[in-house]
Amino acid sequence: MSEFQVAYIPVGVPTFHIESAQAEFEKSKELISGLTAHGVYPEKMLLSIEDLCAYLDTINPSLIILQNITFANSAYPSEVLKRFSCPVLLWTLREPVIDGGRLRLNSLTGAYSAGNSLMSFRDGNFEYIFGGTDEQKVISKINATIQAAKLKTELGSLKLASVGHTPQGFGFGRALDIDMLKVFGVTLESIEARELINKAIGFTDEECESFLQETKEHTVGLDATPEKNRKDFARLYKAYKDYVTENKIGALSSRCWPDFFTAFGTPVCTVLAMLNDLGIPASCEADAYGALSMYMGTQLTGAPVFFGDPVSLDEEENTITFWHCGTAACSLANPDTGAQVGVHPNRKLGPTMEFGCKPCEKVTVFRIGRKADGAFRFFLLSGEALDKPKQFSGTSIVVKTEAPSDEIVCRSVKEGWEPHFIVIYGDVKEQLEVLAHMLGIEVCKY
Repeated sequence: MSEFQVAYIPVGVPTFHIESAQAEFEKSKELISGLTAHGVYPEKMLLSIEDLCAYLDTINPSLIILQNITFANSAYPSEVLKRFSCPVLLWTLREPVIDGGRLRLNSLTGAYSAGNSLMSFRDGNFEYIFGGTDEQKVISKINATIQAAKLKTELGSLKLASVGHTPQGFGFGRALDIDMLKVFGVTLESIEARELINKAIGFTDEECESFLQETKEHTVGLDATPEKNRKDFARLYKAYKDYVTENKIGALSSRCWPDFFTAFGTPVCTVLAMLNDLGIPASCEADAYGALSMYMGTQLTGAPVFFGDPVSLDEEENTITFWHCGTAACSLANPDTGAQVGVHPNRKLGPTMEFGCKPCEKVTVFRIGRKADGAFRFFLLSGEALDKPKQFSGTSIVVKTEAPSDEIVCRSVKEGWEPHFIVIYGDVKEQLEVLAHMLGIEVCKY
């Protein structure tokens, strides 16, 4: 992965109140350095084109924070924009004093010059914030933009594997390698499910013992699974984990039914759960865009996310229940029960995961979707994960929504969203919205 770099570029002219500008310069550097260890800063304010060009020669930014430390004409942002194509956050400072006397910074007028240049160079695709270094909205916006830019950079080095094809009628999760690369910068690799099944069949019990022990340490009740299924699970887990490691896979989508039930005799569900706990986001039913959605949530929070279908609605409680057969990461289990092991609700084969998920005050429901014309869009919804037991056989999470849950369901069904959603433990709605802007993708907030 290319090195991530946030470049602070404070531009201005020396004819305004330099003492006020210098104070803002120091506070701005302190704020940015507190949000990222990847910042680069000029030794002084860039108050001439010559100083600006000298600084630009030394940087290779992944994100530019362009700040009018005082007024600066459009020549300053134009010099930046002609050199770099990375995302830009334009930051306007508030006037430090309004006392009927001298205009000290005139940062806002400079922002209009910069915005005009950004419209010409970028067709208006940039982020913007107005305010001082001590304002929470400014801190939040800068932080979200840095995180989104970092995720965008990480996507450029992501290799996502598609294990097998989507089942009949699940084509919404099928991805083309050129679409993944063009829109997200992601490399899509494909492998047939039978290749991993064949690898698994060839392993000995001894080779797979450590994989079985690792799973026992993270789950509850694995020993109740018939011995043959336990051993076959361990073989399959080794096959997947070896493949991921050897090929530097960062996320994967996997076919699950009917192949692993009919051709192998043991489900892949718990394999995917273990991969999720290892930080390799893994979706079932070969949903590649579901896996990519999971990767984004995992990267933003540093923790596994839940993948599932909306299966139940409670208008009085204002909740939506998300569920799936049993692939959720063990670490998502409610601590009252732990990550219990069971059997697939339809096929009656195990091991699969069987638990209700742990509560969380703030969650984000997310999905990378596609419209009928093929254009991408982001589904974004804020809520709270309630402390609820398992709702159905498999794994489930009950989300209390901010907006009326029945209206959310009605609108999202009518607008044609895919049936797989991601529940992220944390409020990352702003980061994902900024990322969508950077990628030129529509945002649909619910």
